[in-house]
Amino acid sequence: MQWTIPGTTLTGERENADRIDGLFQSMFLAGGLTLSQVSSITGLEPYTIQNWVKRGFLPSPRNKRYDMEQVCRLINLNILKGNLTLEQTVQLMGYLNGDLADESDDLVDDTMLFFLFVKLAARARYIGGTKAWDDALIEITEDYREPVPGARDKLIKVLKIMLTIWCANALKAQAEAMMAQL
Repeated sequence: MQWTIPGTTLTGERENADRIDGLFQSMFLAGGLTLSQVSSITGLEPYTIQNWVKRGFLPSPRNKRYDMEQVCRLINLNILKGNLTLEQTVQLMGYLNGDLADESDDLVDDTMLFFLFVKLAARARYIGGTKAWDDALIEITEDYREPVPGARDKLIKVLKIMLTIWCANALKAQAEAMMAQL
């Protein structure tokens, strides 16, 4: 089934969500993406991306190119921005990875967080209720290796919040479409 990959403008097959890492790796074979390419993929305005760089939410591009880690962080922020303030989004990411400007304290890198979320979101259509979400979260994080005790629990909490927000955004869009038909 066709779907829009969460936090992006990219479409793909929901059944291929477990291979999202391969799709993304192929996009970066040429050595990074330009601001306009990142803007096109995320649907974010270039000035928003530049503002987030200036505010320290992600590192500056190297040679005017964004690497996969930076793009995935932007996408993670983009997934959350619909229902959280920017401060709440930074707080949530900080809960998992400490200081956003310092990658040495990260419990999970931004690419892994995004890839895990895509796998979870792909299953969200087929799962319902908190218990099913918990089972899916355990399944998709089973290969995660904790750098410190308790890291997996933090990862699961963040993914669950991200999924709740993503679902809320979808429901809001559906309600707005219904309102437009009145």
